Amino acid sequence: MRIRRAPPSAQFLASELERARVVSPASLPPNVISMHSVFDFRDGIAEQIRRGMLVYPGEEDTGAERISVLSPLGAALIGLAEGQSFQWRSATGVQRALQVIRVVHQPERASAGEDHYARAAPAPTQRGLMRTTTR
Repeated sequence: MRIRRAPPSAQFLASELERARVVSPASLPPNVISMHSVFDFRDGIAEQIRRGMLVYPGEEDTGAERISVLSPLGAALIGLAEGQSFQWRSATGVQRALQVIRVVHQPERASAGEDHYARAAPAPTQRGLMRTTTR
């Protein structure tokens, strides 16, 4: 039987979660990316603004900009707020950068009547994550 090793992005996500502060959905600011959040970001390579959604593994779809939290990009996105930017190394080893422009929809806020993006997938009830440091 083969033992599967966690991909480097999973290790990166684990380190990010160690730095995170867990908050209740009601305490999560509406401008922070959490699971199933829809957000606009500026791609540092093409310098264009794109829209994405942070999803669980198995829900990703490159064409629809559904980004798995276990990808290098997804692991870096969780807990970032509008205006924050970061650099990371892609799976191919290329240095990348992006900036979060706007959180369009956050499922935790939709339950409070602030649904800004009706096509976003609903998320199960969960606790949100916030980064404790600014990037």
